[in-house]
Amino acid sequence: MSESAQIRSVLEQVFGFDDFKPHQESIIQASLSGRDVFAALPTGGGKSLCYQLPALVRAGNTGTSDIFNIPNISDDARSGGLTVVVSPLIALMKDQVDAARASGIQAACLNSAMETAERREVYQALENHRIAILYLAPERLAVEGAFEHLIEWGCAALAVDEAHCISEWGHEFRPDYRRLSLIRSRLRGIPLTAFTATATPRVQNDIIAQLELNDPFIVRAGFNRPELFYRVEPKRDTLGRITEFVKARPGRSGIIYRSTRADVEKTAEHLNRKGITAAPYHAGLPDESRRRTQDEFRTDRVPVIVATVAFGMGIDKPDIRFVVHGDLPKSLESYYQETGRAGRDGDAAETLLLWSAGDMVKSRWHIDRIEDEAERRRGSESLTKMIRFADTFACRRSILLRHFDEDHPGGCAACDVCTGEVESADATEDARKLLSAAARTEERFGAHHLVDIIRGTRTEKVEQRGHDRLPTFGVGADAPRRHWLNIAGDLEAGGYVYRDEERFRALRITEEGRELLFGRREFRTVRRTAAKKERLHAGSLRCSSGGNQEQERELSDNDKALFEHLRALRFAKAGEIGKPPYVIFPDRTLKAMCALRPRNPEELLACPGVGKRKLSAWGALFLDSIEDFENGR
Repeated sequence: MSESAQIRSVLEQVFGFDDFKPHQESIIQASLSGRDVFAALPTGGGKSLCYQLPALVRAGNTGTSDIFNIPNISDDARSGGLTVVVSPLIALMKDQVDAARASGIQAACLNSAMETAERREVYQALENHRIAILYLAPERLAVEGAFEHLIEWGCAALAVDEAHCISEWGHEFRPDYRRLSLIRSRLRGIPLTAFTATATPRVQNDIIAQLELNDPFIVRAGFNRPELFYRVEPKRDTLGRITEFVKARPGRSGIIYRSTRADVEKTAEHLNRKGITAAPYHAGLPDESRRRTQDEFRTDRVPVIVATVAFGMGIDKPDIRFVVHGDLPKSLESYYQETGRAGRDGDAAETLLLWSAGDMVKSRWHIDRIEDEAERRRGSESLTKMIRFADTFACRRSILLRHFDEDHPGGCAACDVCTGEVESADATEDARKLLSAAARTEERFGAHHLVDIIRGTRTEKVEQRGHDRLPTFGVGADAPRRHWLNIAGDLEAGGYVYRDEERFRALRITEEGRELLFGRREFRTVRRTAAKKERLHAGSLRCSSGGNQEQERELSDNDKALFEHLRALRFAKAGEIGKPPYVIFPDRTLKAMCALRPRNPEELLACPGVGKRKLSAWGALFLDSIEDFENGR
């Protein structure tokens, strides 16, 4: 049997899929042939399969676990060996080990949170070559003798997850990842595979250099996440807007990011007062509290997490339906990574970004205090790109993808701009009025004083300085104060002015602002369309209909009722075994059951995500539940 046929046999029988996602098969074949690999796959692109499946082929039947007795794997493919996966966070390892074991894969992890007896059990299994995949945190490689142990355990391949952490140009650089550069010299002759979901070409080249990948097979998949809907709004009653957004999506799992611990606490308290079960998560909470919150979120006991960016990388939950940013992220890479935690199962999910000029000021304040000049410059460039994304009236997806050197024509039909939720208006004259007021007052005053001048408000400050005699005094009296403050915020967001923190937050005009003031460019504002109702993106059902063909259709009301019936069963059984519900079956598999209504084990196997191991463990229970539902029991 050919190698291609062998790996497809494992794909179907262990993982329950009859075809690969784009690029998976070529990555697996390259790894099994002994090549190093660099793979930039979007979140939800199936990168875990790219090291799990080769690990099973390498392990063969060298252990006593029946998962190693993989049919149709030839003897010469049963070379044995351990696959080591370097993963960034303990919680992520736990999720990945749980999911692997649910499919019958002998997986384990070693980390500092484990009890001594538990670690001893894993060590014994490793010494007896009964483990196919071992997850390690990068810090574990700093332990004396770590590489020697890997050699003794028969390490045959190594995968680095979240590989952008090794690059100083990456948005989540972690110094402990730098130790991974020793892998090539300490573990010779084994293939290395580096995975990331967010790598610009510069970061990609740095990863390859740091890991010393030898003539790697490079996959740079598209970064487009068509299942995600992007929405950006100016801040107007932040807590009220977040509450409104979450209430419109009852029962859905979601993450709300806030920039400070105080805002995390305040937002979580507000949501709970409004009847929404939400838990806070930030580095200031006790370890036990954070672990409990993660576990309750993973197991659907708490649907909404309010967190700083300390939360998320360690979560492998596939059915997160929305991600809200209550403040401006520090970079487009961070934004892409954090929003990418939604919709990992491929079903539709939503993102909402709330931002203000104040967010930008806070970020610039922190950036200006970075001592290293190069790092400070990178931070400033990243913030500028993030602001342009939030402030530009263009397809959000095309702007985001362009940052990763990927072209998109726009008109994505899955962002607020392309669906008409926001509209652009010419505000050139109003912008020039405000810039003129700033110029005529020698750029020494803040937005509120300039608005007083434009609206003709005779405050004591205005009259004392003679600003009521300026030509711009009262030129904007016909518009409300909020309108002019919005114009000031839009000018700041667009880089036409900036607040001088050294001069009492006075608005200073940039070179772009002078171009606008002197009539050499236009200025447009973006506002939410008042009459346009916010669209809820519930998503469509994609299910296997046999062979490699797929159908796409919306869930009918009866399908939805069965889906909730199966969800309740899954939740109850997951509680009994102490695992997240998606470890039993992900949402997509339940939806396929709703569409196909399988009546026997053979038909259940046609549902994506149902392999022989899961069929044996859960098949009869779910088939009986479907029959009970259809018979009204």
